[in-house]
Amino acid sequence: MLNITLPDGSQRQFPGPVTVAEVAASIGSGLAKAALGGKVDGQLVDTSFCIGQDARLSIVTARDAEGLEMIRHSTAHLLAYAVKELFPDAQVTIGPVIENGFYYDFSYKRPFTPEDLVAIEKRMAELAARDEPVVRRVLPRDEAVEYFKGLGEHYKAEIIAGIPAGEDVSLYREGGFEDLCRGPHVPSTGKLKHFKLMKVAGAYWRGDHNNEMLQRIYGTAWATKDELNQYLHLLEEAERRDHRRLGRELGLFHMDEHSPGTVFWHPKGWAVWQEVEQYMRRVYRDNGYQEVKGPQILDKTLWEKTGHWDKYRENMFTTESEKRDYALKPMNCPGHILIYKQGIKSYRDLPLRYGEFGACHRNEPTGGLHGIMRVRAFTQDDGHIFCTEDHIQKEVLDFTRLLQKVYADFGFTEIIYKVATRPEARIGSDESWDKAEHALMESLRASGCAFEIAPGDGAFYGPKIEYTLKDAIGRQWQCGTIQVDFSMPERLDAEYVGEDGARHRPVMLHRAIVGSLERFIGILIEQHAGALPIWLAPVQVAVLNITDAQAEYALEVVKLLQKQGLRVETDLRNEKITYKIREHALQKLPYILVVGDKERAAGAVAVRARGNKDLGVMPLEAFAQQVAADISSRV
Repeated sequence: MLNITLPDGSQRQFPGPVTVAEVAASIGSGLAKAALGGKVDGQLVDTSFCIGQDARLSIVTARDAEGLEMIRHSTAHLLAYAVKELFPDAQVTIGPVIENGFYYDFSYKRPFTPEDLVAIEKRMAELAARDEPVVRRVLPRDEAVEYFKGLGEHYKAEIIAGIPAGEDVSLYREGGFEDLCRGPHVPSTGKLKHFKLMKVAGAYWRGDHNNEMLQRIYGTAWATKDELNQYLHLLEEAERRDHRRLGRELGLFHMDEHSPGTVFWHPKGWAVWQEVEQYMRRVYRDNGYQEVKGPQILDKTLWEKTGHWDKYRENMFTTESEKRDYALKPMNCPGHILIYKQGIKSYRDLPLRYGEFGACHRNEPTGGLHGIMRVRAFTQDDGHIFCTEDHIQKEVLDFTRLLQKVYADFGFTEIIYKVATRPEARIGSDESWDKAEHALMESLRASGCAFEIAPGDGAFYGPKIEYTLKDAIGRQWQCGTIQVDFSMPERLDAEYVGEDGARHRPVMLHRAIVGSLERFIGILIEQHAGALPIWLAPVQVAVLNITDAQAEYALEVVKLLQKQGLRVETDLRNEKITYKIREHALQKLPYILVVGDKERAAGAVAVRARGNKDLGVMPLEAFAQQVAADISSRV
């Protein structure tokens, strides 16, 4: 008898070899219908897989992460099947699963159009409705090469030819289409019901720009219709919040090909920048940091000593003067050590905290640039703490609490914590790594934070905590970090005089809260869909007159509010008041004040809040006090 052990520990016996599908059917018809595959002794397999000896088995359904991946992988094949039916001359290449979906690359004589995508998706639905079995077979490598050459699929033949000689390859057939794949796949096309094609993009064959440009069709697939609709809604919401579009519409910034990967801040955008920077400057001041400023260009030899030259040379902008090589700094750390080394430091001086709004440059590839989220020139809220090993835990605890407050002030309350531990390639003793990792974890426990472990993801010089925030639509952004560094103080010969009178190496904690200010402002724009809270809004109040008779009073209102530190603009144009209100509302202003003859006579203003909320008429002083309270509490 053959024994199959199920996840709950129960066993089922069979007289001989049995398929995953047969086991599922023996448990119940519902499970048999839902089964997409199985895990036999931990290995993911098709439902047609035959189990020939005692094994542990779990049935994989659409509720499992593995099941969803199988759906997406199989839908990529369904896409290729549909393309081949509609465009027989197209050649198929590769079609992997990616986050939230899949893609497939094709070689075809003309570009696919949006109309083509509609037709392809329609044909995919028709093929799925046929509920054709997905059948696996195995061929020797050389036979598979000849098979695909015979079909005119030269890319597929080339892929198989790269497999070591003598090996077998697996193929999957559904209806009239057969493709190379290691699998596993769903048992039939009828399991593929909830998908959508998203876009077409270019992709070089094998990722080499010297090769042919292929056409990459992206799609998404989900286990249920609700999940698909939810994902499509998320994409629509992300598009509505796209910082690049909002930056243009709200007049905040623009990017220009005269300086790729750098930001041209407009007056309104720079007002937001200044609010973020000045807020963080107060954070420095109120939490024991001394603000410093290092140079932009440093000698190549310094970057060689720190190890950055070997690791980051390709991403560094370089220059030369008087036969000396320099690099624009990609990070601020070495400069802070050079500042630390000026003068003798005692253990009594530690912890010593430096902060800098350091402008950095990194030569990111053009294809990786993305609005103000991924740029070549950026400014960090960078900070470095020089301390002893005994200080690490308290400094990290204090930093985590500070970071939580900062994120809350900016509207982020959900944070994911991750401790990245020692990699295989590292420096320093196991004892120091033990102490540093323990300090990081204990500091998070003391903060009441649940955290994940990322084994081996630490830097070569020390472990770190990564702080990832969630935005309003559930996307994750890794912004903050604190890293323990034993290496750089050693490489650049930083010291302090200990209580014993001897020289010691300080530990260096690299820390950032918002990270790149450019990226963080992009995140803020998308978090708030451009409707920034009043303390961050580039224009906080607009004052509109109804007729020319109130123009002088409108200017008096503006003057009074500006004296109280508000960012105010006025609109005295000879336009209908409804037109002016609508135009300023589209700029997502927190408040619009309308003044007519009654408001002028009473020394009052008619207040409209963002979202078309009519707050009625109120005395000007009362309005000013309300706004001041909103700003101070960071509503």
